[in-house]
Amino acid sequence: MKTYSIAIGSDHAGFAYKEALKAALLADGHTVRDFGTYSNASCDYPDWIRPTAEAVARGEFERGIVLGGSGNGEAIVANKVKGIRCGLCWNEQVAVWNRSHNDGNVISIGERTVTEAEAVRIVKTWLATEFEGGRHIARIQKIEQL
Repeated sequence: MKTYSIAIGSDHAGFAYKEALKAALLADGHTVRDFGTYSNASCDYPDWIRPTAEAVARGEFERGIVLGGSGNGEAIVANKVKGIRCGLCWNEQVAVWNRSHNDGNVISIGERTVTEAEAVRIVKTWLATEFEGGRHIARIQKIEQL
């Protein structure tokens, strides 16, 4: 299994899963940097998600994971950063498509939408999936031109 350098960030509503995912990722040999938040105290997700996405965009990390209650706002913030292709994933199949079709470099998960065990499986599937290339390359290039 290939290992990755991973940036991870969440708001208060994604904090518990962030902690669980960090433990699972470290156990699998990945390098993980936590960009916060560091508790379940109410906070504003852009404060934690933007630095996570920016670190991936700068090439400091190969992949990124962002979490919140639904994951929607987190995906929106991450995708505001040039070079990020973040997909909101709620099951393993969507995670496969995010990687294989979109060469997703950040994944967003909503803690209120899946179980913790599902979140771990989604992330592991996402990390194990390769980009297909082929017909998808031109689409990725068009995204990068936006």
